[in-house]
Amino acid sequence: MRFDAVTLFPEMFGLVRDQGVTGRAHTQGIWSLKAWNPRDFTHDAHRTVDDRPYGGGPGMVMLAAPLEAAVDAAQAERAAQGLGEAPVVLLAPTGRRYGQREAQELASAGQGAIFICGRYEGVDQRFIDRCRAKGQTLQEWSLGDFVLSGGEIAALAMIDAAVRLLPGVLGDGDSALQDSFNPALDGLLDSPHYTRPEVYEGVSVPEPLLSGHHARIARWRREQSLLLTAERRPDLIDAARAAGRLTREDERFLAALSKRS
Repeated sequence: MRFDAVTLFPEMFGLVRDQGVTGRAHTQGIWSLKAWNPRDFTHDAHRTVDDRPYGGGPGMVMLAAPLEAAVDAAQAERAAQGLGEAPVVLLAPTGRRYGQREAQELASAGQGAIFICGRYEGVDQRFIDRCRAKGQTLQEWSLGDFVLSGGEIAALAMIDAAVRLLPGVLGDGDSALQDSFNPALDGLLDSPHYTRPEVYEGVSVPEPLLSGHHARIARWRREQSLLLTAERRPDLIDAARAAGRLTREDERFLAALSKRS
């Protein structure tokens, strides 16, 4: 899988390319990354990539031409390597919310993506329109209801979330199955985790985890997952219930919780 990033700050992508499990996977060739600086696709002495917005107002807007040229170069290089055309992903507050399900879709699609890391007040709308007019798949994504200084941090998060799901990236292939929001957990939050020592500062590991009884351990983890999700993200409980993912035993446990509160 290959990712490309159109960014004014290519050095930021060393965080996922060189560090941690994603860095090791990059070294192993499981995925690849190339950053493209739009300043390299300008034709003036100042390497200008932004200008004042028409209609007035604060801030600057990124020019369409350098962004389009950078995307064209990335697509051309991918084609030369025998890779299919990648979707263009614009990171913007107006985009669709990116979550675990979307990370899994990105990982399983195998195409990767070309991330447009906007800065300033945004990008010229004509860049977006021309991408679509040329038949390219352009998607707009957001991490949440907040505004960042640029799209780089969002792109890093999206890449990390997808790459760690690729086969061979995590040391244990089952690790990702226990992640919060994972369909294997019915979209619920993960349960608490414990490790050595058995007793820390007078607090012991919960007894079911020490029992060696797999069914008891599984039920304890499920109930802790339900408890944590009900306390912190009740919307996820509602979604799991609407999708028919909660068992009768789950519902009995949640009903008992409601009586306690």
